[in-house]
Amino acid sequence: MDKTLQFWPHIAQMPKRPDIALNPARFSDILREILSPSQMEPFMAADTSSPVTIEKDTKFNRVMLKISGEALMGDQGMGLHPPTVERIAREVKTVHDLGVEICMVIGGGNIFRGLSGAAQGMERTTADYMGMLATVMNALAMQSALESIGVFTRVISAIRMDEVCEPYIRRRAVRHLEKKRVCIFAAGTGNPYFTTDTAATLRANEMACEAIFMGKNGVDGIYDKDPATNADAVRYEDITYDEVLAKHLKVMDASAIALARDNNLPLIVFPLDEPGGFKGILAGKGTYTTVHS
Repeated sequence: MDKTLQFWPHIAQMPKRPDIALNPARFSDILREILSPSQMEPFMAADTSSPVTIEKDTKFNRVMLKISGEALMGDQGMGLHPPTVERIAREVKTVHDLGVEICMVIGGGNIFRGLSGAAQGMERTTADYMGMLATVMNALAMQSALESIGVFTRVISAIRMDEVCEPYIRRRAVRHLEKKRVCIFAAGTGNPYFTTDTAATLRANEMACEAIFMGKNGVDGIYDKDPATNADAVRYEDITYDEVLAKHLKVMDASAIALARDNNLPLIVFPLDEPGGFKGILAGKGTYTTVHS
């Protein structure tokens, strides 16, 4: 019997946790949520098995994965393509299985883009808030896909909507990462006029991520011109943030680039549609571009 249940008589009537009072079996799960593994150890049966060692084929411990909303729509014109969402979730799982702590930010362009709405006459602030809500929808879809394959995930929104996701509290988010839960940061920065690129850079700095990994569809790095329309386009192996700004390369918006540059946060742009690409890039394999200060 789980030794945590010895505390049941003392806490069964907790008024703020009716789920415990209604279901004693939930108590063990909830205790695991609020206690660290070291705090749980005295309450659990001793484990006499040999420790499991994971060979970690990467130098990274905590990373930010930024993907666009369009990456989730597959070959559709808009919306979500469930097989594509599942494929990306499995890419994330391969990295999670290495023991890497993963933050994610997903755009909302597959559902609604604030700039497009503003261009059609909608008030920019309202359009941006609609775009933020689209990112929450994408985050929930990715959470569902990840948890269906056994990866515990938390959606954390910059705009409070407690019925569907957690509010952003930095220390709580860090604790989720320490418990090896994937954290998907939604609703951008919570403010209009800021892109999800800026949100990803902001959260990466706040979470002390070691790098931002930007997954792109149909492109394997940063080029001096659009490779889709220019056969002579040249890919950069590495480039500085100042060069990105000076050459007007469309990687991230200027505010995101400045925030990453000023905090010495590297950016790795890699092909998201290549099977095993995310895991390979973390190990330094494959084709990609590194942006640094």
